[in-house]
Amino acid sequence: MATTSGGITPTLSMNLLNFAAESPESWEPLLDRAVSIERAGVDRVIVSDHIAFGENLDAYGDPSSGGVEGGRQPTGPDGAWLEPLTVLAAVAGRTTRVRLATGILIASLRRPAVLAKTAATIDAISGGRLDLGVGVGWQREEYEAAGLAFEGRGKLLDHTLAVLQTFWTEQAAGFSDDRLAFERIHQAPKPVQAGGVPIWVSGRLHGGRADNAVLRRILRFGSGWIPWGDDAQDPAPAIARIREALAEAGRDPAGFQVQGALAVPADAGVAGIEQALESALALNEAGVTDFQVFLRCPDHELEDRLTPIVSTFHSAFA
Repeated sequence: MATTSGGITPTLSMNLLNFAAESPESWEPLLDRAVSIERAGVDRVIVSDHIAFGENLDAYGDPSSGGVEGGRQPTGPDGAWLEPLTVLAAVAGRTTRVRLATGILIASLRRPAVLAKTAATIDAISGGRLDLGVGVGWQREEYEAAGLAFEGRGKLLDHTLAVLQTFWTEQAAGFSDDRLAFERIHQAPKPVQAGGVPIWVSGRLHGGRADNAVLRRILRFGSGWIPWGDDAQDPAPAIARIREALAEAGRDPAGFQVQGALAVPADAGVAGIEQALESALALNEAGVTDFQVFLRCPDHELEDRLTPIVSTFHSAFA
């Protein structure tokens, strides 16, 4: 397989929709869909997160609050959203190979010690298949419902991630900051993956300025980056800055991962897939390592529709 300059074989991901505008009669098709995605050869399934909604859903389209320009919340305030880590635990029991990811988990809405235990448990029962994509979210009401301040949510996320990595890597864990202090605390099992569950940091880099909080979070915690907003449309300049900053911080940029998109036409035959891959090849050259494929089709057609996409994708990087 061909690799990026960082030496990573490109992978293919797909969203598993753990939400609906109205609660379905059964969520079993969600798990069946995960099995079909794995059988087709996709490398990673991704689920998203909300614990509650207020009624100011226009904030999703406001970049100043963490939304994305022109974005629209897909379900309305009474939409049904399954808790993502619970979903991934269920998917782990139905699959054997596909990686399990959040994209994103609003990690700071959970108590860090409990989140550390939950993530380590999923990693253990899945044989080391969990990737934790995290971000600060866009909704003030969600933080208020959890008894947390919306302001300062970035610092709260940094605190949460620091506690997670402490529990995952220390036998007798000790931690101290202005929010929490403990000594010689034992939590097992540890994640199967060396160094703990990989953390993919989501957010804008605004051109990759050195004082950007997302960049600092990546340098401290990140195994990968999930671009957001304008950066998702053109990630190359920010990727270059991340690599430079990693090297300046004494971290090897090789192995750092970045998520991008694979835009497959709705009526994609092989020719259409190959056309979509032209842009993927350019993105891979710029440093994108994981490509999220978006494909809407009936569940009973999914495996057959996905299989040629996966095959053509991997052949393109062979």
